[in-house]
Amino acid sequence: MVWNFNPFSTPNFASMVSQTTYSPMGAEKMGQAVVPRKLAAAGGATPPGGYSCEYGSMKYFALCGFGGVLSCGLTHTLVVPLDLVKCRIQVDAQKYKSIFAGMKITVAEEGTRALARGWAPTFIGYSLQGLGKFGFYEVFKNVYNGMLTEEQQYLYRTWVYLAGSASAEFFADIALAPFEATKVRIQTKPGFVGTMREGMPIIYKEGGINEFFKGLPPLWARQIPYTMMKFACFERTVEALYMYVVPKPRDQCTKGEQLTVTFAAGYIAGVFCAIVSHPADTMVSKLNQQKGSGIGTIYKQIGFMGLWKGLGARIIMIGTLTALQWFIYDTVKVTLRLPRPPPPQMPESLKKKLEQKS
Repeated sequence: MVWNFNPFSTPNFASMVSQTTYSPMGAEKMGQAVVPRKLAAAGGATPPGGYSCEYGSMKYFALCGFGGVLSCGLTHTLVVPLDLVKCRIQVDAQKYKSIFAGMKITVAEEGTRALARGWAPTFIGYSLQGLGKFGFYEVFKNVYNGMLTEEQQYLYRTWVYLAGSASAEFFADIALAPFEATKVRIQTKPGFVGTMREGMPIIYKEGGINEFFKGLPPLWARQIPYTMMKFACFERTVEALYMYVVPKPRDQCTKGEQLTVTFAAGYIAGVFCAIVSHPADTMVSKLNQQKGSGIGTIYKQIGFMGLWKGLGARIIMIGTLTALQWFIYDTVKVTLRLPRPPPPQMPESLKKKLEQKS
C-alpha cells in the first residue's frame, strides 16, 4: 500500500465532525489518508460561527504563525530592560553584580531611556522567530503525527513535541540571528550606536554577512534545547494540571479558567527552559560583544561558572516570558476560532491491550 501524506491538505473538516470522535493527536490513518478527527474548541463546543479554518490547512498554519509573531515579538520587547541587564551581567559581572544594581548603574550612567536600548532588533527579530517557532511547530507536529498510528501518537507524544519543536526552532533561529547579534552589540558594547538602523551597517562593515551569523551555532545550542523544553514541558504540564490539579475536565472549564491553566503551565515550562539554555545564552552574549572571538577563547576567559552568570535574572525573565507567550498564543487561537484539541487521552484500543497484559 502506498500512503501519501500532505500536511497542508486535509479532507473537509466540517463534513466529518458529526461522523468522527476525537483523536488525541488530531489525526489518524484511515486507509490511505490522514483524516483529522473532531477537535474541541476552547469551551468544549464549536465556537459561535464555527471554526475559522480546517485543522492542518494552510490558513490554520498561517494563523498559528501570526499568533507566534504576537506572542514572541511583544513579550521579548516588553522585557528589554531586564534582558539588557541580564546581558550586561553576562559580559561584565564585576560591574553589574545583580539585576537591581545593573539597572541602577545603567540609569545613572546613561539615563532611563538606556533601559530600552535594543528594542527594535528585539521586536523584529523575535517576531520573525515567533513566526517560525509556533507556525512550523504546528506543521512539523502534524507531519510527525501523520507518520504514526493512533496508539503510537499517544505513546510517543513527548517525542513528537520534542522533534517538532526542534525542527521548527532550527529554521526560526536563522531568521533571528542577525537581529540578535545587533541587539547584543547595542546593549553591551560601550560606545556603540543606539539604534538598529545605525548598528547593522557597522556590523556588516566589520565582518560582512558572516558577522551576523557567527553566533548562530551557540544560538541553536541555546534556543533548540530551550524550545524543546518549552513545548514538551508545556504540553505535558497542561496534561498533568487537568489530570491532577484542575477539579473538572477542560471542556467544562470557562475560557478564562483554561487560559489560567495555560499561563501556569507556561511559567513552569519557562523555569526549566531558562536553566537548560542559560550557558549557551551567555556564550551568545559574549560572542556578539567581542569582535572576532570564538567559543573556545570565550570559555577559557570565563570558565564553567562564568557560563551561569545572570541565571537568576534569566529565570525571572524567561519564566514570565514563556508564560505570557503561551497565554497570548492560546488567546489568539481562541479569538480567531482555531481548532484546539484537548489534552491527549489514551485510545480505547491501547487501554484494552494494557488490560489484557495485566
